[in-house]
Amino acid sequence: MSKVVVVTGASAGVGRAAAKAFAGRGDRVALIARGSDSLEGASRDVERAGGEALVVPADVADHEQVEAAAGAVQSELGPIDVLVNNAMTTVFAPFAEVEPEEFARATAVTYLGVVWGTMAALRRMKPQGRGVVVQVGSALAYRGIPLQAPYCGAKHAIKGFTESVRSELLHEGSDVRLTMVQLPALNTPQFDIGRTKMDRKPQPVPPIYQPEIAASAIVWASEHRRREIQVGGPTVKTILGNKLFPAAADRYLARTGVSAQLTDERLDGGRDGNLFAPVPGDHGTRGRFDGARERSLQLVLAKHRGAVAGAMGVAAMGTAAAIIRRHL
Repeated sequence: MSKVVVVTGASAGVGRAAAKAFAGRGDRVALIARGSDSLEGASRDVERAGGEALVVPADVADHEQVEAAAGAVQSELGPIDVLVNNAMTTVFAPFAEVEPEEFARATAVTYLGVVWGTMAALRRMKPQGRGVVVQVGSALAYRGIPLQAPYCGAKHAIKGFTESVRSELLHEGSDVRLTMVQLPALNTPQFDIGRTKMDRKPQPVPPIYQPEIAASAIVWASEHRRREIQVGGPTVKTILGNKLFPAAADRYLARTGVSAQLTDERLDGGRDGNLFAPVPGDHGTRGRFDGARERSLQLVLAKHRGAVAGAMGVAAMGTAAAIIRRHL
């Protein structure tokens, strides 16, 4: 049975990949973003994948626009089953070079956009007694890195916000569910259309994965009762490493974190990007990093962790039995 799915930041990158993935199973997908060119492209992608598309232009930083968009979706497509909070923007620069209005705007889109989206979704999901909100996170929700203070701060905030609201829903006995998907570095157009003040073009910290891997995790998270899913070996290593050795991570990133995020391509004068207004054109799903990984063994194992744990338990018991037999 098809579902009604709302995806914010659906015009490009992870949001667009997720919209296509939901459409591939026949869902009705509402596409929320600012850029009209990319929204129309995403709509065509959804239709080609087998879903039904509804384009809803909105700026997620504006609570009233988000609320109006949610109302329009419900009127056109029916009760909302899944909301994917994915919209983001940032300023790629040292913190000292970020203007207050830039930081405020990045926070309003990336963090408050999630708050407003969740608020609008819960107003509709709680009365109907069902629904899933998927928060698109990052390894950077656990570990901040240089040049990305607005983004890292917002992702940390989303994690804390989600935990708070999830606890309230459990207290109320609600069947509405919140989950968070923590992503690795991805090959998205963000690094070509985002605002930067650096003199070289930015890149994700390698290894880089294709956005379809993130989309697969998002769809899976919407179907399974998992409070969080971590995608990619680097994400798991980053989160665990920061828990165990945070000071060492500070020093390591101080040495390597800036250079790892810059290519050798010059970018004189930086780039205004999409912070305050969308960049014209259809930006698609993938960025310019063609060698990005197409698969994640870690994600496969994470999706089947029960079976993996069972197999490991059986193997451990077999080993123990063999040792016991040798000593009898």
